[in-house]
Amino acid sequence: MYRRVNVKQTLDSIQDYRTTVILRDGSTVQIRSLQPDDEAKLHALFYRLSPQTIYFRFRRYIEHMTREEIRSFANVDHYNDFALVATIVEEQEERVVGVGRGHRLPVGNAATVTLLVEDAHQGRGIGTHLLEQLAYLSMKMGIHRFEAEILADNEQVLKMLKSSGFHMEQELESGIYRIVMPIGETAGVEERSAEREKIATIASLRAFLRPRSIAVIGASNRQGTIGNKLFRNILQQGFGGIVYPVNPRTDVVASVRTSPSVLDVPGDVDMAVIIVPAPLVHDVVQQCGRKGVRALVVISAGFAEIGAEGKERQDMVLDTARSYGMRIVGPNCMGIINTEPDVSLNATFSSVFPPSGSLAFASQSGALGLAILEYARTLNIGLSAFISIGNRADVSSNDLLQYWEEDPATKVILLYLESFGNPRKFGRVARQVSQSKPIVAVKSGRTTAGSRAAASHTGALVTGEAASEALFKQAGVVRVNTLEELFDVSNLLQNQPLPPGRRVAILTNGGGPGIMTADVCAARGLEVPPLSDETVAAMREFLPEQASTANPVDMTAEATAEQYRRSLEVLAADDHVDIAIVIFIPPIVIQPEAVAGAIREVAPLFRERGKPLVASFMSSKGAPADLGSERDGYVPSYTFPESTADALAGACEYSEWLRRPKGTIPELPDIDREAGRALIDKALEGAEERPVWMDSLDAGTLLACYGLRLAPARTAATASEASRAASEIGFPVAVKLLSESITHKTDYGGVVLDLRSTREVEEAFNGIRANLAALGLAAEMQGVSVQKMVATGVEVIVGITQDPSFGPLVLFGTGGIYTELFKDVTFQIHPLTDIAAKDMVRSVKSCQLLEGWRGSKRSDIEALEDLLLRISALVEDVPEILELDLNPVKVLEAGKGCMVVDVRIRLSRLS
Repeated sequence: MYRRVNVKQTLDSIQDYRTTVILRDGSTVQIRSLQPDDEAKLHALFYRLSPQTIYFRFRRYIEHMTREEIRSFANVDHYNDFALVATIVEEQEERVVGVGRGHRLPVGNAATVTLLVEDAHQGRGIGTHLLEQLAYLSMKMGIHRFEAEILADNEQVLKMLKSSGFHMEQELESGIYRIVMPIGETAGVEERSAEREKIATIASLRAFLRPRSIAVIGASNRQGTIGNKLFRNILQQGFGGIVYPVNPRTDVVASVRTSPSVLDVPGDVDMAVIIVPAPLVHDVVQQCGRKGVRALVVISAGFAEIGAEGKERQDMVLDTARSYGMRIVGPNCMGIINTEPDVSLNATFSSVFPPSGSLAFASQSGALGLAILEYARTLNIGLSAFISIGNRADVSSNDLLQYWEEDPATKVILLYLESFGNPRKFGRVARQVSQSKPIVAVKSGRTTAGSRAAASHTGALVTGEAASEALFKQAGVVRVNTLEELFDVSNLLQNQPLPPGRRVAILTNGGGPGIMTADVCAARGLEVPPLSDETVAAMREFLPEQASTANPVDMTAEATAEQYRRSLEVLAADDHVDIAIVIFIPPIVIQPEAVAGAIREVAPLFRERGKPLVASFMSSKGAPADLGSERDGYVPSYTFPESTADALAGACEYSEWLRRPKGTIPELPDIDREAGRALIDKALEGAEERPVWMDSLDAGTLLACYGLRLAPARTAATASEASRAASEIGFPVAVKLLSESITHKTDYGGVVLDLRSTREVEEAFNGIRANLAALGLAAEMQGVSVQKMVATGVEVIVGITQDPSFGPLVLFGTGGIYTELFKDVTFQIHPLTDIAAKDMVRSVKSCQLLEGWRGSKRSDIEALEDLLLRISALVEDVPEILELDLNPVKVLEAGKGCMVVDVRIRLSRLS
């Protein structure tokens, strides 16, 4: 079953199609639709091809190709005949280096496909990218299968097709493989594509993080300028490569001879740092392309951050960089730091070079970067790398995540985000990276309210913040609220084992701080249970009589370093303790150094048993040298209990995410997709670009196609029709307003329940009409829905809304008329796995009602989880759904399933 194709929209999008892809060597090429004026470029390409490549493509040797033959290749209608070209810029001219062509077959939703790549550019991944992009566009045109004929000797193309991820059927006949390839987006295709993207991204970022040579364009002798500060930072930090100052107005900068332009630099340049006025950046980027530079760091401001004019300038710079195969960090950024000893690069204008360590930090804010670096140095927290991505015109946090996943110097990844460039990609990449390295993120903008007017309960509850929270949670990203908390959590994650559980033991020499710590631990979801009898007995052997061996363990102010050591040894051996917090308040008679030594001595015992040990060492914060070593790791120390609990809660959250089963998307029985598609097509007939609400009966039928039950209902346009409908359904019934514009029907007296006679039904109809007339809203009433009453069951809401950045969001929570008052809801980004459905149900407070509250019977939670999965399957099959509300859904007692009481579905044609 295939969706209808809007031919006009398809032609408009395909004939102007253009994208940039990263190749496996880290360079980029542009892939775009073939245009009539490409004729000369195709002609030039032909004469650069080897005889073997010509033979493999045309199955015969051709020495010459006439202009008429070339013209026929360049002539496509972008629908029955379509083609993409891969282009690069050499010697300031665009060259076509690859061609992918398709020809629609008359039957079977299929097309023949051919690929050609210039010999000098073979083996870089261009052919694979042409195939992927052809498949993407073909799916938009309603084509779902490629066919091809490949000479058996053409081993390189055959290998490329097999490794593409597409399922391939092949048959050999007379030295020619006849190949059939379904081109749908399967898990295998996505996996191979993501793997290729990762390899290419890592290769493209090496020139930024491990350059062999750097040109600083705009290096200056003038004190106090960014050009002066940044160039001197590179020199003074002892960069392991060559650095070239570029400035046409002076011969020497910092005792190094300058070049008037990057084209005049005597050696190769891997990375160029650009510090010139914004209007000059484009010309500089062109020169860098001609020089063969691979990476550009644009410090200059005056681009997208200032408005439309700057955005246009930024787009022009990016297009030029991509045409030459270069990548950009910035513009409007602070630069790059790599602390690895063999690189030792400070290409920023910060005076601070942080200690070498295992935290990698990416920040969208350059202004915050200065404070971040200073804070890290103050806390003695080492960084492996720091990158300010600024406007992220090209390189984004998604790219850096993939690089740092494979970077042996990085253990923990830190992000400061102001917005998501591509949330769906971020979710996919972060989910993969989090499997091996924790990601800790601060995202600003928590309080920004949604700007659009919601047309449903679900829409009213969704904000960008809710979507961000769902994304972080599903991807295993530890979200924190402040930069201070960011370092607190990351300090713990890089120095201590992940918590095996949430059971905390607190050891202190002061009762007050111990109690405060216990309180905040409980508030953050940590457990502070009583210690085992064995542990208490062991401590009683050496602690003073007045000490408290409950949890917290208060050793009193006279506690010695030896008592700290022995108490920690006992806690490390206790299998009922997952985490230990040791608090030290410096008294007059005990030296902090002695206690720190005791903690340092015991710390390896906790590491061996896989338990984190943290300190609230009132005299220090961060990773003090007295509390560990670089070889054995440090015991993080926090000044206040809240910081300690926040850090541990974040670490527990990540540890639990790693241990949680990832789940699968199950195959669901009893789904009639063809009937469902017919209902969608019917609803969208004549809709054009305007969103439409599905007819309530059709919406109910659509749910039935996906195996969901809706309480029996009839629509009625008059009071007499309503009374007849009620008699057919059977009493008692509910009468509910039908209106495309009124969402909250109860606010307008539009819902009347538990009606037990035809007279009551007619009175309800007339009452609803009168209520609306009194408010001047009589025209908003399209009739009523008469529905069988469902008297029992727990009311929940299930919904879908399309977020323009995140895609479909699934909502679940407390239902009924108080949904928006209590806001006891949770969100997941589509698609749902079986585990995600279980988590959604159990993450809201109303789950206690479903489990059976105060003697009530347990609800059919399994049926509710199945309903969530079926709604996810529905939105997967019907991307035209803008909003969907099931409110309320009555969850009946165990074994009796769920009943949808009210449904609203809003549709829009795909663009």
